Amino acid sequence: MSNLIVNNLNKSFGDNKVLDNISFKVEDGKFLSLLGPSGCGKTTILRIINGLEYPDSGAVLVNGKDITKLSAEKRNIGMVFQNYALFPNMTIEKNIAYGLKLRKKSKAEIKEKVDWALKLVHLEGMEHRKTTMMSGGQQQRVALARALVIEPDILLLDEPLSALDRKIRSEMQYEIRNIQQKVGITTVFVTHDQEEALTMSDEIILINKGIIEQQSDPWNLYNHPVSAFASDFLGKANLLDAELINNGDNWLAKGNGWVFPLEYKSGKVGDKLTVAIRGEHFTIRLEPFENAQEFTVSKKIFSGPTCKIMGKLGEDKVELTCISLDAEKCEIGGKIYIMPPKVNVLYFVK
Repeated sequence: MSNLIVNNLNKSFGDNKVLDNISFKVEDGKFLSLLGPSGCGKTTILRIINGLEYPDSGAVLVNGKDITKLSAEKRNIGMVFQNYALFPNMTIEKNIAYGLKLRKKSKAEIKEKVDWALKLVHLEGMEHRKTTMMSGGQQQRVALARALVIEPDILLLDEPLSALDRKIRSEMQYEIRNIQQKVGITTVFVTHDQEEALTMSDEIILINKGIIEQQSDPWNLYNHPVSAFASDFLGKANLLDAELINNGDNWLAKGNGWVFPLEYKSGKVGDKLTVAIRGEHFTIRLEPFENAQEFTVSKKIFSGPTCKIMGKLGEDKVELTCISLDAEKCEIGGKIYIMPPKVNVLYFVK
């Protein structure tokens, strides 16, 4: 079991500052995801941890030992790359054994460890196949086995599911998480896919333009975002311009043709706001109800168990999410009535 500490990492490529004072810790056996849009710096963090890049300043520590200046081969770190980086001319067995041979392990020890790794990733009996004869999901398992067989202190995963189709990707999310928990290895996972991060992680770090926007467990990150960016990136939110008002007993957000009560946290009357409300947080009814706002339906998008309803709230475009059976009652061009619980009306003072 190992822990990882990243202290004050800074990295620039020319005039482009990619990482700005990044710090975090991953406890023994935990699964941490670095989540963010392309170009935000998450893969650069992974490459610095692995020794494929060096920071301009800052430090990387594993079990209290500073490994920042060590070359990649001197760090006991396993990595699964986005393209798997398997050797097409080698069998599965030889691919998995590659790191052990570099470490000059005996033939007996190599066989024992390779057999263990094959069983771990459910590829027993396939060791003599070439990797070119395998599906994408199977290749991903080989890459994972090769990374784990050396018994690394830390496991790094750089978007390893991005090349898989949706069904296989969903299966491999659970498979990787189960293997990680079974082995008990401290893991850092890079992804731009919100579902992957929410499904697999003990903790998520959301990165935006080289800085940490928010760090939390998946539930709190989704339900209590600290910024408009966090609201919209981790699950689609409706971002609306509004003004903070007060009617004596209640604080409200007044938008362009709508008003929603909210739970007051900060700000003063007249402050300009960005209001963030997720589509699934709206109560939707066909008839008016207390405080409900009128909504004109313009489009419906069916996606299986859920349906997106698009339309106008006052002068603003808003997207709702509901159970598909409920959406059947909402007619395109017709009026419905909506209201989110005020606890779900998140706002950020501009």
